[in-house]
Amino acid sequence: MYGGDPQHIQRPPLGPPLPPPPQQHPNAHQFHHQQQPHDFPRGPHLPPGPPPPQIMRQPSASSTTLNPPPPDFHHHHQQHQHPSAQPPFSGQPPYDAHADSFAAKRMRKIGQRRAVDYTSTVVRYVQARMFQRDSRDRTVLQPSPAAAIDMLPAVAYGDNPSTSFAAKFVHTSLNKNRCSINRVLWTPSGRRLITGSQSGEFTLWNGQSFNFEMILQAHEQAVRSMIWSYNENWMVTGDDGGAIKYWQNNMNNVKANKSAHKESVRGLRTDLKFCSCSDDTTVKVWDFARCQEERSLSGHGWDVKCVDWHPTKSLLVSGGKDNLVKLWDAKSGRELCSFHGHKNTVLCVKWNQNGNWVLTASKDQIIKLYDIRAMKELESFRGHRKDVTALAWHPFHEEYFVSGSFDGSIFHWLVGHETPQVEIQNAHDNSVWDLAWHPIGYLLCSGGNDHATKFWCRNRPGDPIRDNKFNLGQNQGFGDQNPAMGGRVSVPFPVAEAPTTPGPFGPGLARNEGTIPGIGVAMPLNIASLDSAGQDQKPPISMPLGPPPLPPGPHPSLLGKQQNAQQHQNLPPQQQTSSLPLQPPNLPQMQQHLPMVA
Repeated sequence: MYGGDPQHIQRPPLGPPLPPPPQQHPNAHQFHHQQQPHDFPRGPHLPPGPPPPQIMRQPSASSTTLNPPPPDFHHHHQQHQHPSAQPPFSGQPPYDAHADSFAAKRMRKIGQRRAVDYTSTVVRYVQARMFQRDSRDRTVLQPSPAAAIDMLPAVAYGDNPSTSFAAKFVHTSLNKNRCSINRVLWTPSGRRLITGSQSGEFTLWNGQSFNFEMILQAHEQAVRSMIWSYNENWMVTGDDGGAIKYWQNNMNNVKANKSAHKESVRGLRTDLKFCSCSDDTTVKVWDFARCQEERSLSGHGWDVKCVDWHPTKSLLVSGGKDNLVKLWDAKSGRELCSFHGHKNTVLCVKWNQNGNWVLTASKDQIIKLYDIRAMKELESFRGHRKDVTALAWHPFHEEYFVSGSFDGSIFHWLVGHETPQVEIQNAHDNSVWDLAWHPIGYLLCSGGNDHATKFWCRNRPGDPIRDNKFNLGQNQGFGDQNPAMGGRVSVPFPVAEAPTTPGPFGPGLARNEGTIPGIGVAMPLNIASLDSAGQDQKPPISMPLGPPPLPPGPHPSLLGKQQNAQQHQNLPPQQQTSSLPLQPPNLPQMQQHLPMVA
């Protein structure tokens, strides 16, 4: 059995018998060409029986034909088609499968929209505050991107306002109708931002993704002032024509007083009573419920540019074109005080939440802080190179505020520091008209004359402060000192040591530390003019002194020889050594060197 021919060995079948080969469709010979040697059939063969039902396909807009081909049509390449075999529907145009495909349609480029969400920080704060007694139990943020999970909202860092510096650029929003953005205002919930433009339109932007939501023609003229009521249910706005309007949360206009002022309404502040100021030199107090004027405050000699209501008391502060800042009693309408600190038009005034500080900005490029408890100036902030046009206090850090200038720069300040903490020189291409903080305090919005609304947020751990062209701040983050993150390394500048050469200087006093009375002005160690002259020449120890002072009495040239000698003998011993300069009493007396006698 095993020695026979393997071809004659009978083996049992390993599976079920194979089905008979399928028969071709009776019409298939009309569409198939004659098979060449070693040529495999192209496409499946149709099973016997009636043809399958047609599948209706919806033609696309880019398709060139509306009639689908029959189901028994089998397409071949042109080089294999028999010249004499023509399908029965050859008169119809061919089916364009490429034009009907999904890949042939033009797709819009999808970009990732940048969003800033504060929810994670609030959830983290709510979870951790029950275990924290104070700031000493707070998790320290490491300078690494992985530490962003431990970030908390701005209210948790009350002892460290530098964590809330909103110097990181996020997004720029532009309207289709390009015009100046005069006012920016967050809704009380912080979900949307409302901007008032020069064309009188309100534009609503999403507070997280910063995309456009709605536009509304609110005023007939340019919007100049916008403010929410303390109950957060009403918004009051004023325009260039002197009109004041009431708005609900859904942007429904309820009431309008078109004759509130004769000129442009520059400022508003609301409560059960609200105040307004105008270019007609008046400050008016209104009853909010009746929308009626109660009293008019007159005292400014020119246009009143800004006004603000005290957070808790019936005190008003206003600034005008007469360079004055005035305090008013809203109940009696009496002027309480005037500050004369500015030398040009006062453009903005803001009360602090503590109720004791008033911040003012003027065209003289100076920001001043007044304390109403002492009725005097507390501090001046200098640094802007153009008119200071906008101010905004942080909602949680009472010593932290931002300012905008006519040259498009935004500065961040701290009370107690005269220099800005962060300088963003190129924040806008033109003047900054308004600044507004998000109610949570993590976002800053700015509107300017360059038709743009820009958003700025806090830096996360590990973010460099100079990550783009806007951030030209002076404070350095972790990325500025770490070359691995693309930052630069700060090299300490060599400090000149004190000279060891003895000279007419007091003990422990270097040459470059100033002037000693009676000796002269100290010269610096390195002088460009002296160093360029030659290395062998040494700078002088002190400045050359003039002749010693003359004794009291007539000039020696007017006296005779005998009178001059007699007067010289009558002088005290300290003034007889006229060849030496006068010396301070705390230094040892210098002795005159006499020639040695052989």
